[in-house]
Amino acid sequence: MTGGQIVSRYERDGYVVIPQVIDRELVAEVQGHVEWLERRHPDLRPEQFHHRLIVDDPFWIRLCTDPRLIDVIEPFLGPDVALFAAHYISKPPRSGRPVLWHQDGNYWPLEPMEVITIWLAGDDSTPENGCMRVIPGSHRRKRLHRHRRSEREKGSVLQSRIDREVDESAAVDVVVPAGGVSLHDPYLIHGSEANRSERRRIGLTLRYIPTTTRILRDDHPAYLCRGNAVGRVNTYPPLPRFRPGDHYPFRGCDRPPWT
Repeated sequence: MTGGQIVSRYERDGYVVIPQVIDRELVAEVQGHVEWLERRHPDLRPEQFHHRLIVDDPFWIRLCTDPRLIDVIEPFLGPDVALFAAHYISKPPRSGRPVLWHQDGNYWPLEPMEVITIWLAGDDSTPENGCMRVIPGSHRRKRLHRHRRSEREKGSVLQSRIDREVDESAAVDVVVPAGGVSLHDPYLIHGSEANRSERRRIGLTLRYIPTTTRILRDDHPAYLCRGNAVGRVNTYPPLPRFRPGDHYPFRGCDRPPWT
């Protein structure tokens, strides 16, 4: 697809898939990073490697600021781009948890709600291992529905789900090969099934904003990925430096910045 086709499909459906964005070597590093996090945080489910872990993780910052990912985002957000949040959802074989139907914008303290998610596949993401499912076009009214806690919450990644009936017959599986990405709108209704297969499913959600969007939470660090910050809107901490023994080693870890 051309750049114009990608944008028009995203605007029409609320999501779009772009294969082969990062190379196989970086995919292997993503897989190794998740396995390193699992060893380092045995108390956490692998679906719950949240944004707070990236504050002092050079590889995660290197990955989120990869120019190939920012190139995907720039046609939508413009030349001044920041990373607002990131979250690995790694579903282990046979026991990976589902994600209930929801809209991302329901959870985010942003003003205005100008944000796009890149969903980066660290493994092939298929219906069998719990790929994302979406309701195409559900973003068009730009309306956030009320969410409620669900009886299924203890067995799911999120603590709530959208408080309305979702026509699952309209759902589409978002199949993404390892190294590819999907983009989706903050108003799009989406979720995923549990992983009951014999294959792991690593996905990394990357939430990007233009630097004109304000984060309404003081304790939520963001990172400038490209271009310029806008004065008095957000503050961006310096990138963490690699420390052997404390951080996951990766190509170029001794040569920051990685942007």
